[in-house]
This record gives sequence, structure tokens and C-alpha cells, in this order.
Amino acid sequence: MRSRGLLALRFLLAARSSRLALGSLLGSLALCVTACDASPSPPEPGPSSPTPIAAHPASSAAAAGITSDARPALHAADPPGPEHAAAPAASLATPPSSALAPAATSATSAETAASYPWLGDPSLAAAAPPPVDTLLARFPSPPPGFTRVDLAGGSFGAWLRHLPLAAPGTPVLRHSGGVILPPDHRNLAAVVAIDIGQADLQQCADAIIRLHAEWRWARGDRDLSYRAGAGIELPFDRWVRGERPVQRGEALVWEPKTRSSPKDHPTFRGWLDGVFMWANTGALAQQAQPVAVEQIAPGDFVVQPGTPGHAVLVVDVARASDGRAALLLAQSFMPAQNVHVLRPSVDATWFVVSPDDQALVTPFWKPFPWRWLRRFEQG
Repeated sequence: MRSRGLLALRFLLAARSSRLALGSLLGSLALCVTACDASPSPPEPGPSSPTPIAAHPASSAAAAGITSDARPALHAADPPGPEHAAAPAASLATPPSSALAPAATSATSAETAASYPWLGDPSLAAAAPPPVDTLLARFPSPPPGFTRVDLAGGSFGAWLRHLPLAAPGTPVLRHSGGVILPPDHRNLAAVVAIDIGQADLQQCADAIIRLHAEWRWARGDRDLSYRAGAGIELPFDRWVRGERPVQRGEALVWEPKTRSSPKDHPTFRGWLDGVFMWANTGALAQQAQPVAVEQIAPGDFVVQPGTPGHAVLVVDVARASDGRAALLLAQSFMPAQNVHVLRPSVDATWFVVSPDDQALVTPFWKPFPWRWLRRFEQG
């Protein structure tokens, strides 16, 4: 009888411990807000359309593993090391067209890697499709009657115009490897040669942050920070010092968690995953400035905050004399997947918009009202 009583007591204690652990996990996830989701009415339902899944941070937490203090287990073993001084600014000169020729896919030129830093990061060497050409080389001609807009050298827009692309025929893959969009999908124009990451993190708003942050890194900027959905800043410097964002009650705070790390690109890439864990479409919209559609330029983006929400990046712009604009658009989505260039139809790559249009119509999402057009301050 006594033995059975002890067994019952142990069972009750174990059950209570499990409930506490579950409560801690649910509390950690409660602070996160959806960053983007699949369209409620995709134009092509079926296997070729993006697969709807759970909300961004919750699914990301499950993929990365959230500890009891809401820290992604993905970063539990950050590389130790002394804090290094910021690297000198890299040249953002346009890479020569030969740098990304198909014959050179096994090695990236130093000049190209300086402009697109992930290409020169050994820790990401096998994580992204190899680059074969650039956005400008792949899509050299806007629609008849349109001319590409002039861009300041070294600007975010000029950098996007020369984004490295994977080979034609590359599908859009999810972070876990499955195909989301086959190469012949009617709305897929190209895949950007950049890694997705190992967890379900780099989704729609995250991909825009990723590209903007990589551009800033390439020009030598190390004073980097993006905003969490909870409202706090997520600066790179605090990550380097070994601090991590942690949920305490209903607040997100920074706490020391590990030793300092070098200010190198692998540390930067790990910090970005930390940003993706806590950022969302609402934070992205608040961190950028509204832009009039008449002023739309490469580097701008449309974002609809919400649960669900979505965001799409403008990677190039051409204009016609009648005021119309032709846009090249790129996005990631849910689940985390290759950043890819969209096309409106099988017969077109550029999205043509008129000054009279009330919204930007894209595949896989409801129209974006122009009031949600945004631009980063550093652009």
C-alpha cells in the first residue's frame, strides 16, 4: 500500500512538472505575432501553391526549439570569441558580368562576395543555390515603352538590381528541403542565390530585413538594429556581447546568455535568425517610412501588418512617359523558403502599375493598398 502511495505521489509530481513546462512554452509563444501567412485564396490551389501552415513565430519556435526562457535553441552554442572591431567598408561597385557567369558557379569572385557577403561566408557555402547571373542580366529589358530608373551608386536599390540569381529551372524550396514552387510555376520568375536557414524563420518580412541587412553589412555598417514585434530594438552589438532577447512575463528583454562573439558574418547571420524570431510585419511597417506610389523605387516594399500579414519587396523599377511604372518583385513566404522573383503571369515578368491603381496586385496574396508602401531610412 505504501509503495502504491509513493508511486501515485511521483506520478502527480511528474504531471505537475509537465504542466509547468507546457505553461512556460505557451507563455513564450504568446509574445510572438504572425509575420506572414499563405493567401486565403491563392490563384492556383493545389500542390504548386504555397502550403499554409501555422503562424510564423510559433512555427519558428517549434522548428528552432524554444527553451524555458524563450531563447531559440538554434543559438544555444554561439561561437565564443573576443569582440572584434568593425570591418572596413567594402566596395559596392557593380560586380562584373563575368563574375557570375555559368562557368564560374563553383567559385564566387572576391568582388562579388564583397558586395553580397553571404557568398563569401564559408559557413553558408552549401546552404544556398550557386549564383550564375544577376537580376539585371536575367531580365535586361523592361516592357516596351519603359526605361529603368537611374539609381545612386551604392544605394540599396542599385544593390538589389544586381542580386545574384540561381540557375534558371531552380525550384523554390522550403527550409526543410521540400518543393514549394516547381521551376515551371506560372508565377515564378527566378530564385535568388541566398540561403534560407535551417529553421522556419526567414519568411516574408524576414527576407526583406535579410536583404537590407546584407546590403548594410556589405558597405561596412555594423551599427545594425531591427525592431521586434514587442517594440524593442534588436541591435547586433548586444548579440555580439553575448546577450539574447528573452521573454519575461509579457515583456521581451535582453539578458546575458553566452560569451562574446566576433563581429564576423557567421555571427551576423546568427543574429539575423534571432531578429527573425521576434520581428513581424507590424514591426517592419513601423520601422520604415511611408512612400507615395509616384515615388516608388527599388528597395521599397509593400507590407500588410496583421495575423496573417505579408510583405513583398520591389527589386527594380522602370518607368513610362505616361506615369506608369513596371516593377520586379521578390518575396519569401510561409513556411520559410527561397527568396524568389515573382511574375504576374506566364507571359510577363514585370508588374505594370498605373497612377490610378488603388493597390498592387501580386500572386498568392490579396491586393496591397498603396498606403502600405514603405521605405527604409537607410536605403
